[in-house]
Amino acid sequence: MAKVKIYITPKKGVLDPQGKTVESALHSLGYKKVSGVHIGKYIELDLTTDQPSHPTTKKLIDEMCKKLLANMVIEDYRYEVE
Repeated sequence: MAKVKIYITPKKGVLDPQGKTVESALHSLGYKKVSGVHIGKYIELDLTTDQPSHPTTKKLIDEMCKKLLANMVIEDYRYEVE
């Protein structure tokens, strides 16, 4: 069994209205030094495998991210396998 942690974030240069809203709210609360806020997604899943670091495991995770979990037009992803 492997624990997979997937981090999905907006691509650089893509407008992030949710991030801008949070940044503005932080400024209004007095946190003026905050900038460049980006809001993403965090997904954690268990994957049944005997070889977490095997290339086929990594290929499977990439396929899941590209087909469903991330919008490849506007989002990037990275993951960790434990």
